Amino acid sequence: MGRAIYAVLSLRNHGIEGVIDPFSKDERVSGKEITEEMLKSVDCVIDFSSPECAVDNIKAYIDSGVAAVIGTTGWLDRLDEVKAYGEGKDPRIMYSGNYSIGVALFLKLVRKAGELYGKVSGYDMAVEEIHHNEKKDSPSGTALMIANALLDTVDRKKTLVLGNSEGKIGEDQLQVTSMRVGRVPGVHTVLIDSEVDTITLTHSARSRNGFALGAVMAAEWLKDTGRRGILTLDDYLNETFGE
Repeated sequence: MGRAIYAVLSLRNHGIEGVIDPFSKDERVSGKEITEEMLKSVDCVIDFSSPECAVDNIKAYIDSGVAAVIGTTGWLDRLDEVKAYGEGKDPRIMYSGNYSIGVALFLKLVRKAGELYGKVSGYDMAVEEIHHNEKKDSPSGTALMIANALLDTVDRKKTLVLGNSEGKIGEDQLQVTSMRVGRVPGVHTVLIDSEVDTITLTHSARSRNGFALGAVMAAEWLKDTGRRGILTLDDYLNETFGE
């Protein structure tokens, strides 16, 4: 993701003040850790790091007042902690489990499908995701976004079952399964099934470039609008494309 974001920033004529990576030996890496001095010189940070350091990174961005686009997943169980930390500190933080504009529009399709098929009895639903074998979190942040979109729109679905089920799935449960294999950038599928037919909605990423472009576009919006708060990609999309 770092290399993909670097390429998009260069193509869109942005100056790149620093590249932070504690592991890479790429010649473009300018430091191994985030510093207060480095944050003073940038308009916006784009952070695709790891769940272990995401919250500490976000707190550093809030303290510095710098705008930051967070693409790291696997930390949202601490979102309330981040929001509490930002109270009274004028944060400029955007987070999302997926910055692909195609995925964002796919989520709108999922919500619409939930609204339609949720009104008809006899239809069950599930979410499946496939990613490369180096992805740390499971299920993916995008899969959880999709699953929660269905919970919001299908009244009979109340809770999530993550991974393999132990026995029968309840009618009020929505299963989310994951597979890790090879170099797959990301495939997310919603399965809607009844006795008489099956409907599948699938988004397949061909590369990381779509995620990188969306993150850079979000950073441009966050920097140029000066928006404050703990924001999501929906704030950018709704203002840019309309709800």
